[in-house]
Amino acid sequence: MMNDEQLLRYSRQIMLPDIEIAGQESLLAARVIIIGAGGLGCPVGLYLAAAGIGNLVLIDDDDVDLSNLQRQIAHGVSDINQKKTVSLAQSIGLINPTIKVTTVSHRITADELESIINESFTDDFPAGDRSGQPGPITIVVDCTDNFDTRFIINSVCVKTKTALVSGAAIKLEGQVMVYNPADPQCACYQCLYQNAGDQQLNCAENGVAAPVVGIIGSIQAMEVIKLIVGNGQTLAGYLLILDAKTMDWRKLKLPKNPDCAACNQSLS
Repeated sequence: MMNDEQLLRYSRQIMLPDIEIAGQESLLAARVIIIGAGGLGCPVGLYLAAAGIGNLVLIDDDDVDLSNLQRQIAHGVSDINQKKTVSLAQSIGLINPTIKVTTVSHRITADELESIINESFTDDFPAGDRSGQPGPITIVVDCTDNFDTRFIINSVCVKTKTALVSGAAIKLEGQVMVYNPADPQCACYQCLYQNAGDQQLNCAENGVAAPVVGIIGSIQAMEVIKLIVGNGQTLAGYLLILDAKTMDWRKLKLPKNPDCAACNQSLS
């Protein structure tokens, strides 16, 4: 049951028919794991904290650098050489000190990620359906910038049946997709990209416009909220693509790949 301070803090969300008190309580009970505390992870973390996600886990092994400040809005000059997870946690605390934030400041393995997902189900966060059904749930948000890490995250989420919101941004382009294990026909990330091939692009080598990561990160945060409250149509089964140069959007149907190395299921 929310107290008077929470009712006031989240009043503008509670008045929405798609959220109301029940939806806000679901947000407060949820646990979201954000992997990457950079250009995408910053807006994701800040917006989810402001929205009242009760438990955030921030994972990143990098330190804040001067070149990050052009787009990674949770970090400032005073944070240079500090761990990004710590800096983002401090910024989150300034916005909403009532939520629990856990930081993991090293590069994790697939086994560690699986363990962190399974740790979601404690006395404070009892076991619920991870795929977006009623009860406290866990969602993973992929805010990383390389395919190898994205494949690992996707594989663990498929294995543990954990919803995954994946975003990417480079140059003047961005994309978002959602894997929802509640839908047996929902494609996973590796259904889209079978292997990295020549796709290994990153901001350090190719650049990115600052608002692009903000736009994509904000969409990721919105997808997380919709998955938790269970209202609205998510991007599960679709790929949303932004061309910021022309401000064109494309929403493409994404079929499950029967030969996918991650989910390896046949279309029915």
